[in-house]
Order: sequence, then C-alpha cells, then structure tokens
Amino acid sequence: MIMTQRLTDEEKLTLKTGAFGAVLMVSNAEPGLLAVFRESFAASGAISEASGVVKEALTSGPLPRLPRDSALEIEAVVLPALRRAVGILTEKAPQDVGVYREVVLAAADRTARAHQGVSPAEAEAIGRIRDVLGGAS
Repeated sequence: MIMTQRLTDEEKLTLKTGAFGAVLMVSNAEPGLLAVFRESFAASGAISEASGVVKEALTSGPLPRLPRDSALEIEAVVLPALRRAVGILTEKAPQDVGVYREVVLAAADRTARAHQGVSPAEAEAIGRIRDVLGGAS
C-alpha cells in the first residue's frame, strides 16, 4: 500500500502555481480579451475534475502569484514549478503524479481548444508543458 504524506501549504502552492501557470502559458500564447474568459472557464472544468491530494492542492488556499509581463517570464516561473510539483508528488503521493499530469494537460488542452481551436503557438506551449511533466502521452 502506498502511503500519502500531507502536503505543506508551500507544496500545495507549488502544485497550484504549476497548474494555473500552465493554463496562463497556453492562454498567453494566443492572447485576446474574449478568449481569456472562455479559456479560464474551460480550464476550471479540468481542474475541478481532479481527485485526491491534487484536488485538495488546486482548490484550496490562495491563488498563485504569476508574472504577466511576458511569455518568457511566465515560462520561467511555470516550468520549474511543474518540475517541482512532480517531484513533490513523487515523494509524498506517488499515486497522484499521474492525476496531476492528466489534470494539467487537460486544463492546458481545454484552454487551447476554447477559442478557435489549437493554434501552433498554443500547441508549442502545451508541448513544453508535456515535456516538463514527463511520462505523459
């Protein structure tokens, strides 16, 4: 039986920073005011479908503070947070690593599809997210 250790508030915030930041990365790849609302709604559906430790981390506590100035700044925060999140889950809740990967990728994909389909820039952002998450198809 795999034991799950409780996540600290800081660890939960890391998971949330990675997940919400991944959505922001994809949304920012093809900016547009109307698109932001559709994309946010689409992503929230994927996040609400999370379970276990991942759901607790993504639906409780404060929202992460993410840069908004440039795609490079966003990526510089988000990709390391995703890497750390996978490491945290691997150590403390290994059975939930796949759940986190699936939720983040589903949220990113739904964000991209929410407004006029997936653009090349959005597909590229999702590819970088998938590469960092590893093990996801």
